Amino acid sequence: MIPAARPATPRAGELPTGTGYAPCHHGELLQGVFLDDDGRRCAGLVTLPMAGPGSTAAFTRRPGTAPEELTVLPADRTKAARAAALAVAECARRTGAPACGGEVRLTCDVPVGLGMGSSTADVIATVRAVADAYGLRLPVDTIARLAVRAELACDPLMLDGRPVLFAQREGRVLEVLGPALPPLVVVGCTLGGGAPVDTLSLPVREAGDGDVRAFERLRTLLRRAVATGDVRRLGEVATASARRGQQVLGHPEFDALTGIARQAGAVGVQIAHSGAVAGVLFDPAAPELRHRVRGCRGALDAHGIPATRTFTTFTTFTTTKELLNGPAHRGVDRPAGPDTPRRPARLPAL
Repeated sequence: MIPAARPATPRAGELPTGTGYAPCHHGELLQGVFLDDDGRRCAGLVTLPMAGPGSTAAFTRRPGTAPEELTVLPADRTKAARAAALAVAECARRTGAPACGGEVRLTCDVPVGLGMGSSTADVIATVRAVADAYGLRLPVDTIARLAVRAELACDPLMLDGRPVLFAQREGRVLEVLGPALPPLVVVGCTLGGGAPVDTLSLPVREAGDGDVRAFERLRTLLRRAVATGDVRRLGEVATASARRGQQVLGHPEFDALTGIARQAGAVGVQIAHSGAVAGVLFDPAAPELRHRVRGCRGALDAHGIPATRTFTTFTTFTTTKELLNGPAHRGVDRPAGPDTPRRPARLPAL
């Protein structure tokens, strides 16, 4: 039976409502300062996509109200509130409809402060929900532009996991690295006891010419790794980027993490450059993968590093995931409702 299409205009008594969704990520594979096509320096990053947690927004328009009469639940999502106002103005301009107020209700199960893009997920989900309420589907470059205006810098979550080098402060793609990352199995964990990282308090380190040359070399290696499906080379790039990031973050567990990765036969590690989430990266074709992953999780536990999710960068992982972790427990990852205040949380373990 074919479901009935949603009517173009709401029925009498109904309010125009739209919905939107955005995923999270698991920190970065590469982050630094790079050169754009004009030779200008740009801060850029390549995120590690992660299926599962994300943010869902529902926007209900209130025709006849002033555009500034916007509310967001939970009320502490101030970046989403700014995004809603910007999206309303953009959609009203595109459609010719009068801008009006409304209510955004967010449901998000992405932990904050770990470097997983929780605020960007809220912002993008909100923009998509507002656009949906106006009957629009905004281009990704427009969503990126609005997201940067709402939170000053954003992650490339509007691109739905495609591997790109993204200028997070400008909301533009510096380079499309390929159609998909090489397949990876990632044993996730949190450093620093999972405490949120206040990125605004981190020291600012200006990149010199040598730094830019080093980042450009890593960019070239990552491009080759994506083009050839070279998992080991990708792991080397991620580890080198994570090591450079320690000049600012200074996680005391970093040496232990890289040592665990070597002992377990992993291809490398990755760490969120603006948070506490990290991952040990494995080649899914490695022999005795199940044994390696279990040994890695045990070693993390022995060093007091909480293991979280084990996941992959490819979609055909259902049976392998069950092989590694056993059947997934239901009801573990309950998302926070729109009336639940945002609070620091650890990733639930599978």
